[in-house]
Amino acid sequence: MSLENCANQLREHDPDRFGICLLAPAAARPKLLTLYALNLELARAPLASNEPLIAEMRLQWWIERLEDIGKTAGQPHELITPLAEAWGPRASSLAVMAEPRRRDSWREAHERPDDVMAYVRDTAVPLAQFAAEALDGPQAAMPAVSAQAEGLGLAHWLAALPALQGMGLGLRNPSPDALARLAAHARDRLAEARAQRRDVPRSLAPALFPGAGIAAILATAPTGIEALAAAQPSEFRKRLALGAFTLTHRWWI
Repeated sequence: MSLENCANQLREHDPDRFGICLLAPAAARPKLLTLYALNLELARAPLASNEPLIAEMRLQWWIERLEDIGKTAGQPHELITPLAEAWGPRASSLAVMAEPRRRDSWREAHERPDDVMAYVRDTAVPLAQFAAEALDGPQAAMPAVSAQAEGLGLAHWLAALPALQGMGLGLRNPSPDALARLAAHARDRLAEARAQRRDVPRSLAPALFPGAGIAAILATAPTGIEALAAAQPSEFRKRLALGAFTLTHRWWI
């Protein structure tokens, strides 16, 4: 997968992050394009088969290929090769993004809101931290990056919950109280990020882009899954949000 192919995959399947890559400095784009393309593949891998063992084997393949970067020459690969070229030996550290996805292979619902929080923390935060690294973000900005990633990750998980329930990856009991707790925690983490915004240079803003409709999703969550399904932002609103962000670089909510 060349950088052009990475861009095409993101344009089709993850347009918000494709837009982020376009807003980033040219020097950072190879790292961001390959990082976000990898994230897309890692999210898909455990869902590629209805047989849990086969699904986990697919994910394990990615983990092993990532861990091998810098140790052996390896065979050329459409994504691993440009990833290694962009990140160098550091690419092996990206395997941390794959480990939390193992549970998705087994299509098991989360038992408690705390389990969802831990899952989102383990998947969304490392991705945002690597993106900030690609943009040469200072260490002082990382607490805000982590808080923003966790808050947005929970909001996106709630937005996806109607689909996740059908796949067996939602909550065992998606009660209004449970959804309200998740939404409240997301708002708390977003507020923490907002309070630390002065520690975040403007150059990091693309990695913190919230997208459209986050406030509406968090407000709607306590009313139930059906309401969440109806609260999804339109494509027009998504494009409008990205356009506004391009002008202001305001990432906090």
